[in-house]
Amino acid sequence: MRVGILTGGGDCPGLNAVIRAIVRRGVPEYGYQFLGFRDGWRGPLEAVTRPLDIPAVRGLLPRGGTILGSSRTNPFAIDDGVARIKKNLQDLGVDALIAIGGEDTLGVASELHEKGVKVVGVPKTIDNDLSGTDYTFGFDTAVNIATEAIDRLHTTAESHHRTLIVEVMGRHAGWIALHSGMAGGANAILIPEVRFDIEQVCAWVQDRFRLDYAPIIVVSEGAMPQGGEEVLLTGETDAFGHARLGGVGEWLGREIEARTGKEARTTVLGHVQRGGTPTARDRWLATRFGLHAIDAVAQERWGQMTALHGTDVVTVPLQDATKELKLVDPDLYAEAAVFFG
Repeated sequence: MRVGILTGGGDCPGLNAVIRAIVRRGVPEYGYQFLGFRDGWRGPLEAVTRPLDIPAVRGLLPRGGTILGSSRTNPFAIDDGVARIKKNLQDLGVDALIAIGGEDTLGVASELHEKGVKVVGVPKTIDNDLSGTDYTFGFDTAVNIATEAIDRLHTTAESHHRTLIVEVMGRHAGWIALHSGMAGGANAILIPEVRFDIEQVCAWVQDRFRLDYAPIIVVSEGAMPQGGEEVLLTGETDAFGHARLGGVGEWLGREIEARTGKEARTTVLGHVQRGGTPTARDRWLATRFGLHAIDAVAQERWGQMTALHGTDVVTVPLQDATKELKLVDPDLYAEAAVFFG
């Protein structure tokens, strides 16, 4: 059997570990051949490939990014995109496909499965917003990077008596903000799932200064004030209809300065959260997902996605995993709010 592998969407620590695990088990145990598709769904659309064998995946465990490249290509937004993918898979002798990605990449995989493509999914996103799995790999690395940044900003905030705002990724899910904010001892955490009251945020800032400490605020890029909307970098959207979020941290800083008279500075972590070496936990989870993905291919569990349930790796239907985002429960957020101010 010849199996294709692709990585789509934003790059993420642990992608290479998944590729490595698939090949390292698939070649000796099942006798499969592997073909890597370049740049997400663009690979099968345009038949852009590279061979994958055991020598090709050596040394990948600690390496960030993806050796296959990535993109936000959407075959369903292209005329005859599905037909081209099917034809290219057939011409290349690819019997099955493993798609590693987030909501959009796996949404395409789910639709292709409905149209007869033999596909298995692996969940990837630093945002941790995919339903069906407790955690996605990449999330732990992003949280650790954000937490370290918050730790460092505490000292400069105290030195200059400023409010420091840390804007993190997450789109419509506040998992990175919640986890890193709690771990870093933030005085306020603002997430997309719960609209924030700017007056309350300013009150927390004032309370912190009255105690002779400087406040740290962690805000997710998709967080919104009461009565307001998401802050966008541009009005453009990608192939899946997503707008580019960003700028809420700067907006928040201006509001705090105007309302409190206290200086505020914003740090936008941006893509640094997605880059570099994956943590041990992400290497472990990515490896387990890869091993179970190739087992799912061998067992012909098409249309399934690997998932972490507790400490067990299982498979769940792609359709169920991608039909809605996994968002932060407001009750969980309320637990963190006890420490605000």
